[in-house]
This record gives sequence, C-alpha cells and structure tokens, in this order.
Amino acid sequence: MPMNPLLFIQEDITRVMETADVLSTQPAEVEMNILELATKGGWIMIPIVLLLFIAMAVFIERVLVINKAAKEDDTFMARINDYIHEGNIKSAEKLCQTTETPYSRMIMKGIQRLGRPMNDILVAIENVGNIEVAKLEKGFAWIATAAAGAPMLGFLGTVTGMVRAFFDMANAGNNVDITLLSSGIYEALVTTVAGLIVGIIALFAYNFLVARVDNVITKMETKTMDFMDLLNEPTKG
Repeated sequence: MPMNPLLFIQEDITRVMETADVLSTQPAEVEMNILELATKGGWIMIPIVLLLFIAMAVFIERVLVINKAAKEDDTFMARINDYIHEGNIKSAEKLCQTTETPYSRMIMKGIQRLGRPMNDILVAIENVGNIEVAKLEKGFAWIATAAAGAPMLGFLGTVTGMVRAFFDMANAGNNVDITLLSSGIYEALVTTVAGLIVGIIALFAYNFLVARVDNVITKMETKTMDFMDLLNEPTKG
C-alpha cells in the first residue's frame, strides 16, 4: 500500500514545532550595560559615585590653578636684579604684580621689606610662600578622602550584600536557588569593584597634583635663594 505523502509532511511539521518549543525554553543571552550593572550595587553606589564626581571636579580645577602657578618668566630675576641695583623699587614691585605667580608675590614681599634685617626679609618671604602653597593645595583633602573612602564604602557594600544574600537564603528554607541569591551577590561584588576603581583613580589624581605642587615649590625656593643672594651681593664701589 503506498504511503500518503501528507503523512510525511505532517511528521516534518511536528518535528519542527517540537524543535521550536525546545529552543524557546532555552534562556536567551542577557546583555547588561555599565549603568544597569551599577544599579545592582544598591544605595552604596550613590556615595561612591558622588566621591568620584567630587574628586574629578577638584582635580580639573586644581590642574588649571597649578598650571597657571607653574608658568615661569626666565627673565624675571634678571630684571629684578637690574631694578634693585638701579634703586628702581617701584618698577620691581610693578613687575611682581604683573607676573602674578606665587614666586613673584614672595619676591614682592621681600622687596617691601628692604632695609630691614636679612632674617626678617627671609621670614616674610617664607610666610608668603606657606600661604601660596596652602592655596595650591586647596581641595586636596576631598581627593584624599575619595582615595581612602571609596574602597571602604565598597567593602561595606560587600558585607551588606553578603548579609542580604544569607538572609534571603535563610528565609527561603529548602527552596534556595541562584536567582534568590543573585541580588545580594551583585551588591557585594559591584560595590567592591566600584569602590576600588574610584579609589585608584583618586589616588593617582592626588599623587599627580602633589607632584605638580612640589614642582611649583621648587621654583619658589629657587627664586627665593636668587633674591637673597641678590641682597647679599657686595656693594659695587
């Protein structure tokens, strides 16, 4: 008896439908962006992100200020030397005002103390130098706080996340599965990673700024030594 071709077609359709059902039951690959991943960290991500924004804002503002302070006029001390030897104190003060750098303000204070003992002049210059350094380091505490505080907040998130995971597991009894624990584990891992990233960025930013300030301090000390040597030069007959 010949086979009915419709029977073969029906069997093929059945196999295709069964295969489609199997494929539909397989979990689809889930993709997650950085924002969605950050939300898994819970409320502790808020102070960590705030520390990042504060540290970066202070870093950018300080870089601009320090770069302005680090500019150097190679002819500055030579012109000051000429003005002092000529007795043209007003021109020397005007040059310091127009230069607008930390070392120019230090030299100006020394010029204003001319005629007093050398030790008094040096102390006045050093006092101005200390004030200028404090101005350059303004806001450094925020970056240092981010460098130390962000990892600690991340570790706090690790602890709270694990506590949450164990709490959910205890309440679930015998019905424990990975989806039940995922939220607590996400919080533990994401906050740790975020805290370490922010801490590392802030640490590098802090060290960079400290190095830049040290460079400015070296220029200030060099100019101070040059000015004091100028005052200590023997009077030409």
